[in-house]
Amino acid sequence: MSTTLGVSEPVRAYIQAWGVREDPVLARCREETKADPRRGMQIAPEQGAFMQVLVKALKVRFALEVGVFTGYSSTAVAVAMKQVHGDEGRLTACDISADFVERAGAYWRGAGVENIITARIGPGAQSLRELIDEGSAGHFDLMFIDAEKTGYETYYELGLELLRAGGVILIDNMLWSGQVADESNASDDTLALRALARKIHDDERVDMTLATIGDGLSMIVKR
Repeated sequence: MSTTLGVSEPVRAYIQAWGVREDPVLARCREETKADPRRGMQIAPEQGAFMQVLVKALKVRFALEVGVFTGYSSTAVAVAMKQVHGDEGRLTACDISADFVERAGAYWRGAGVENIITARIGPGAQSLRELIDEGSAGHFDLMFIDAEKTGYETYYELGLELLRAGGVILIDNMLWSGQVADESNASDDTLALRALARKIHDDERVDMTLATIGDGLSMIVKR
């Protein structure tokens, strides 16, 4: 599980005790994912809670996710959407791994939201382009990107096409455990995240901020 950068363990425990109302299915997802060596890919519960509040504030009806992993973020978003729209909400969840989608599906079913989630298995850019080809440009209220970092810029551009005006893109891991601020770090992932942060900052198509939630969460509003 990722953790909010720079926050001490006592403060983190306080946030998670008093700043999160975690659905039992989400708690089970988080606990069971701890056994996975890739557990750092899962968002923190406070980030999931933040996303749920945003869904309710924006009354998100159509959401899109790139990068499902074991399903914490998609379950959190879908639960909030269902509370607002009942069975009229729709979440499209994209991942290259059928195994991840299958694991996430167990939590979707447990939370009673599987009927509002459509999974697309395949390369993220391909899935997004297919949605555009199918006529979904300008359709989505919210997009969450949490996949391979070198693909982020492509997902961002395709996401802007798929989002309605006033819609929001959330991009995870934009602080990359602080590595983006270390100019000596020139890994492919770090360079990709730095370049995207600069692009978003200068992009006149959007309003934006970079929040210190989880491992750094870019929040972008399409103008």
